[in-house]
Amino acid sequence: MPRFRLVPEVYLFLIENSHILLSRRYQTGYEDGSYSVISGHVDGDEPASLAVIREANEEIGLTIAPNSLRLCHVLHRRSDRESVGFFFQCVDWRGNPYNREPNKCDDLSWFPIRSLPKNTIPYIRQVITLSLNGQKYSEFGWHD
Repeated sequence: MPRFRLVPEVYLFLIENSHILLSRRYQTGYEDGSYSVISGHVDGDEPASLAVIREANEEIGLTIAPNSLRLCHVLHRRSDRESVGFFFQCVDWRGNPYNREPNKCDDLSWFPIRSLPKNTIPYIRQVITLSLNGQKYSEFGWHD
């Protein structure tokens, strides 16, 4: 029997003045119209920290040094597949975020971290809330 495989995902928390940067998904086929944080999948032969740095550059044009990242949460999630998400907070970056993927994102805005939009993806909302409380690990989608 082949060994089970998980899909590794990376997520980026950019927080400034008690606000978090969120992007609204558009024409992606997944959670379109809902807000998320900058995110993506880990490519083969790529560590999670470099994957989130790559995604930040591709999606919002930022330059991030690896030592500016802090792992703040790990999420084991089940939806149509199983995935493990690594959530990083960036404490320092170069550049001003702007939407480099208008074909996948139709809004990039800062929101008060304790007052997220109602249409924030539920597992993203969960991780933001738990991370603010110092919790480093959670699960989502396992219990109906």
